[in-house]
Amino acid sequence: MLSALLASFLVVLPVFALIGLGYGARWSRLLRETTGEGLSDFVFVLAVPCLLFRTLAKADIPDSQPWGYWIAYFAGLAVVWALAMLLASRFFARKGPELVVSGFAAAQSNTVFVGVPMILKAYGDAGAVPLGLLLAVHLPVTMTMATLLAEGRSTSVPMLLRRLFGHPIIIGILLGSAVRPFVGQIPQPFWTIVDLLAAAAVPCALISLGIAMRRYGLESGLALPAVLSALKLGLHPLLVFWLATRVFEMPAHWSGVAVLFAACPCGINAYLFAERYRQGVADASSAITLSTLLSLFTTAGWLTYLGVG
Repeated sequence: MLSALLASFLVVLPVFALIGLGYGARWSRLLRETTGEGLSDFVFVLAVPCLLFRTLAKADIPDSQPWGYWIAYFAGLAVVWALAMLLASRFFARKGPELVVSGFAAAQSNTVFVGVPMILKAYGDAGAVPLGLLLAVHLPVTMTMATLLAEGRSTSVPMLLRRLFGHPIIIGILLGSAVRPFVGQIPQPFWTIVDLLAAAAVPCALISLGIAMRRYGLESGLALPAVLSALKLGLHPLLVFWLATRVFEMPAHWSGVAVLFAACPCGINAYLFAERYRQGVADASSAITLSTLLSLFTTAGWLTYLGVG
C-alpha cells in the first residue's frame, strides 16, 4: 500500500508543481492577473482544438466497437454529471454555465497527467489499446456535452447551430474527424505546428489554474468542491467497476483501465470551460486541486484492489 501511495504521489506531482508555479508567479507578482485569463483563452481557442484535431485525425479506432466498454464508462460518467448538476442546483444555488461547470468537473477525468502514466504503469502494453480508445473520444464527448448544455439553454435552434459551429472545440472535433480519410497526405510541417500548439495545452492550462487559485482561493468554500471530488473519485469509478464487471463481459485489463480512467481526479478542462464563460471558475479550480490531492489515496486504493498496485 505504501509503494502504491508513493507511485500515485509521483504521478500527480507534476500537476501540483505546475499549479504551484502559476500560483507562486502570481503571488510574487511576476505575472499579472490578466495573464491567467490570456493563457486560458489561448488554451481554449487554439491549443485544445489542436489537441482534439490531432487526436481524432490520428486515432486508431477499430471498425468493430466494444460497446460494453463504451457503455460502462460513459454511462457512469453521465450519471455522475447529472447528479453533480442536481446537487449543485438544489443545495448550492448554481445555475446556467456555472451549473454545467459543476457537472463537467465531477465527470471529466485528468487523463494526461494522471490517467495515462498511472494506467500504463499498471497494465503496460496490455492497457494501451483500451486506454487509447478512451483517450480518442473522452475529451470530444465531454467538451461537446458541456458546450451543448451551456449554449442550448434559452437559445433558438439557428442561434444554437451558429454558436456550436463557431465554437473552437467543436471546430477542432469536426476538422479532426473530416481529415481522417486522408490524414497521411497532410504534409509534416503542418503536423509540427499542430503538435507544438497541442503540447502547450496542459502546462499552460495548469499554470493558468494556479493563477486562478491565487485570485479566487477557496472563494466558493469547500462544500461544493468536496461534493464534486467525492462524485469524481468515489461514485464514478464505483459505477464503472459495477458495469464493467457485473453487467458487461470484457477482459480484466479492459475493465481495469476503465475503472482507473474514471478514478482520476477532476480534469483541467472544467476550469478552462469555466474561464471561457467567466462562471464557476472558483468551483472548478477548487475541485481540481482538492480532487488531485485526494487522488493520492483513492488511486492507491484502486490500484491495490485491482491487484495492479
